[in-house]
Amino acid sequence: MDTKIYQAHELAEAAEQIVAGELVAFPTETVYGLGANALLADSVQKVFEVKGRPSDNPLIIHVADFSQVKEYVDNFHPLTEKIVENFWPGPLTLIFQIRKGAIPLVATGGLSTAAFRMPDNKKTLDFIKLAGVPIVGPSANTSGKPSPTTAQHVYHDLHGKIAGILDDGATQIGVESTVLNLSDLNKAPMILRPGAVTKEALEEVLQSTVEIDGHLIKEGEIPKSPGMKYKHYSPDTQVMMVHPEDWPEAIQWSRDQRLKIGLLASPDVLKEWGQTIKETFSYDNNSIEAATRGLFAGLRALDEGADVDLIFAQAFPEEGLGIAYMNRLKKAAAQKFFEK
Repeated sequence: MDTKIYQAHELAEAAEQIVAGELVAFPTETVYGLGANALLADSVQKVFEVKGRPSDNPLIIHVADFSQVKEYVDNFHPLTEKIVENFWPGPLTLIFQIRKGAIPLVATGGLSTAAFRMPDNKKTLDFIKLAGVPIVGPSANTSGKPSPTTAQHVYHDLHGKIAGILDDGATQIGVESTVLNLSDLNKAPMILRPGAVTKEALEEVLQSTVEIDGHLIKEGEIPKSPGMKYKHYSPDTQVMMVHPEDWPEAIQWSRDQRLKIGLLASPDVLKEWGQTIKETFSYDNNSIEAATRGLFAGLRALDEGADVDLIFAQAFPEEGLGIAYMNRLKKAAAQKFFEK
């Protein structure tokens, strides 16, 4: 199969492929998604096959507006309207109880709930409107590997396996959406996966408590949301996280062990410790926003384009957007920090 790179003027053709049951990757503000018609079980099944994704892992369904969600959900959490008004379109996925049989079970991981998102990307919103159907869209990569933030990342992983890729350059945020569980109408909203929409931002708008589900899904447990498993987003090369105060010991240890190191960090860290390391990937600046935007691209660059034994990756404080960054980095590193 030839994988076509679709440009903006070819949206209608890309939408026709979705309606016909083919797979087309599409851009969002977070990462690129692997699109299929959410109402065609066979098409959704292709997504799992192409990605090598476990079939118990639910998929996020992308819509062009909230009215599409209402076609599949009867009862909404009391805070839903305020959440949608303030955070859609945007990097926030909402989980609802759906009508029985409304969406193929293969898309929901066999659950009675489904996850919906309205992405903040005009090309993709137009793409969904032209298709006229909701579109599932897990990250458009081989399952478990760093998520794609450019069309080139998608092509690297999936060319020859999908019909096309809608190209809109690099994504702005770089990690997947926040997932908020609204399926229990009598409980406070709960974040199942952190992202750019933080607990603090939600609570400020809602003037209500938002919980965080901190446990990691183990073998045999069915996740309610994507991205909840213990190890995920992982390159083939081992990743080790490094706290700011541990760089001197980490660098010296790698030299003593004669390891070829890839260094993934901010410009300040690279200025101090990257001089004698051949393979490095620098974030655009020293901010957590730049680190989050560049995390997956950096992991891919050092894993696929460099000959290294180990990737040292900069740890950030777990506050605000740093919670989402560290959530992804911890899973890429299988929770392993450098220890003195």
